[in-house]
Amino acid sequence: MSIGRREILAGGAGGLALALMAGRGWAKGQALDTAYVNATIWTGDGLPAPGSAIGVAGGRIAAIGAAAVKAHSSRTTRVVDLGGAFLMPGFIDCHTHFLIGSDLLGQPNLREAKSPAEFTRIVGEAARALKPGQWVLGGSWDAELWGGELPDRSWMDSVTPDTPVAVQRLDLHMLALNSVALKAAGIDRNTSDVPGGVIVRDKGGNPTGILKDAAMDLVKRAIPTPTDADREAIVRQGIAHGLSKGVTQVHTTELDWMTHDALRRLRAKGETDMRFYSFLPLQDWEKVKALVDTEGRGDDWVRWGGLKLQYDGSLGSRTAMFYQPYDDAPGNSGMPIHKQADVQRWTNDADAAGLQITIHAIGDKANDEALDIFARAAAKNGTRDRRFRIEHAQHLSAAAIPRFARQQVIASMQPYHAIDDGRWAIQRVGAERLKGTYAFKSLLDAGAKLAFGSDWPVAPLDPLTGVAAAVLRQTIDEANPGGWMPEQKLTMAQALHAYTATNAFAGFQDDRLGRIAPGMLADFVVMDADLFAIDPAKVSATRVLRTIVNGAERFGGA
Repeated sequence: MSIGRREILAGGAGGLALALMAGRGWAKGQALDTAYVNATIWTGDGLPAPGSAIGVAGGRIAAIGAAAVKAHSSRTTRVVDLGGAFLMPGFIDCHTHFLIGSDLLGQPNLREAKSPAEFTRIVGEAARALKPGQWVLGGSWDAELWGGELPDRSWMDSVTPDTPVAVQRLDLHMLALNSVALKAAGIDRNTSDVPGGVIVRDKGGNPTGILKDAAMDLVKRAIPTPTDADREAIVRQGIAHGLSKGVTQVHTTELDWMTHDALRRLRAKGETDMRFYSFLPLQDWEKVKALVDTEGRGDDWVRWGGLKLQYDGSLGSRTAMFYQPYDDAPGNSGMPIHKQADVQRWTNDADAAGLQITIHAIGDKANDEALDIFARAAAKNGTRDRRFRIEHAQHLSAAAIPRFARQQVIASMQPYHAIDDGRWAIQRVGAERLKGTYAFKSLLDAGAKLAFGSDWPVAPLDPLTGVAAAVLRQTIDEANPGGWMPEQKLTMAQALHAYTATNAFAGFQDDRLGRIAPGMLADFVVMDADLFAIDPAKVSATRVLRTIVNGAERFGGA
């Protein structure tokens, strides 16, 4: 039996009234498990309502509004007075490399290196802390911080004579290796280039230690493999970190099965505290289909059925695929990681199997071709609710922007990248091509759905920094106080919607997540400031007080 909108909206000071959720974890007459009162609540629609309350029962939101919550509380109901704190739907991050990001929490952070000398110092300190045979991993180095010169193996060799080093650029599209790591991987002047990748060489043809995109696989095979227990412990670290930032679910957009397998093992041991939607390699669509056919798509803690393909590289590595060459690298217009014909075939077949597909595309040409691939697959397989996505959708041609809405392709974007890349993007592609870069507002104005994520560890697993980036667009070098390409700024409501309701839609969960409404799963976050009332410049400094997932407090609280 369903409840009509009239009954849901009837009565209750400061908000919506009770919904009786027959068959949804809460029975008529049952008392609330927990009541959160004296809150400023943003449900996902309209403006926040001060002095309101919500009631939770059976892991779902059972009542909204002070009157409804009071009426259905009993002596057994736990009452939490939030003292006016701001309550909103839990943040969903729709693009993470979760295992990598979690692992980097315990690795050296080269994002702090502002010069080659600092780079060398941090690597050397990390090497001295290791046992013999262990590798220095981690990374997040950014050559733009010291003028753009790429690291060289010589920077590391003097401080790591016996320790292999393989540290990642912050965009995960380059690795910097020392000589020990090159030798362990069997890479020398005679090693052939890899399709879809680059081995950077000096004038004499010798590897400098930099590997780009597909070439990184050459060394990854040489790095010791963590045990299952190691990976599970690493993921647990990441979960705790994400919950402290108000993240209640992430989409793991990986290119392998390691994260997926670790999550399934954790789920078999109980609740994972944070929810996960696992995307697996598009090329493995038959294996994923077989998994879905035999075991379903998981549950609301760990789900699968999504597929991802990396079609081009990154702007920072000059491997994103453009129609015209890079302004600062004449003759180089990027490259595809896979042949378009192969991607089309995999997409057609996976879509016909009913699996969700997303494609990583950064350059304008890569985005146009990804849209073409989706259009052909939809035409071939017929109409259905498929929710195609493009991850990054970073540099768009003028014709591409309306196509997202017309083809119902979700633009899955990362606002922090705009304030990071905005420091130097004009050097890569010039002012004219920047007109379609991180075009958040243009996409929304065209009627497209805009989903937000972090790309963690490329950017922080902290939605509030992403919200601030989308609303202010102030580059992290403080060179654009009025906003970089300010015409693409979003309102607070638009930015929060992209981190909540649209992300739920992008994961086929909009019927149960992304909003504060009766019957929805009780995933929400409590913060110390009303995001609609404060200066947007203070959003990043807002503190998360509590993170509730499935009605249970997973971070903060008493």
